[in-house]
Amino acid sequence: MTDTSARQTLTGRSYNWRVVDIVVAALIAVAGGVIFWAWSQGANLISAPVNAFYPPLTGLYAGGWMIPAVLGMLIIRKPGAALFCETVAATGELIMGSQYGTTVLISGVLQGLGAELVFAAFMYKKFNLPVSLLAGAGAGLFCGLNDSFLPWGWNIAYAGGDKLAYIIFTAISGAVIAGGLSWLATRGLARTGVLSSFASRKAATEPVFS
Repeated sequence: MTDTSARQTLTGRSYNWRVVDIVVAALIAVAGGVIFWAWSQGANLISAPVNAFYPPLTGLYAGGWMIPAVLGMLIIRKPGAALFCETVAATGELIMGSQYGTTVLISGVLQGLGAELVFAAFMYKKFNLPVSLLAGAGAGLFCGLNDSFLPWGWNIAYAGGDKLAYIIFTAISGAVIAGGLSWLATRGLARTGVLSSFASRKAATEPVFS
């Protein structure tokens, strides 16, 4: 028995990607790309009044761009799922015509990585509500840092205090919108039986906090 097989026997889980994992992750990512595009259009409608009041508050609606990362991992539950889904979703938004141009790909990679690192910190064994919220916050944190400090960041001219506020708001938005809603969606999908081929098939009855 190989070391990999032994670990799988002990844990009862395999982290190797199957064809069904790739297909479903791709579907989540494609749907995420549509969500990204629609979310961007909605953001255009409210950005002017929010900017007029206090620009960093725009970070509070950033969470919609991070849903594929958390949802993908909660369903697939294998290393790389968050990064894969978020990156492919960002690619889909770019193809559909993103107002952010090619930088949307960098944002997708970073946001996916932010969520991925949280799940990795728990060894891909915890998928409860607190971890989901943390993963969303991780994606939001990386989003805020990207927007505030990298050369293409759209709010790079903000003062230091405003940058900090924006980063806090993106982390909160990521936790609530990407983390919380994705966790609820996964439980809802599990109840329908469509996740029967995945480790997340019992998500509807899993403990909320442990």
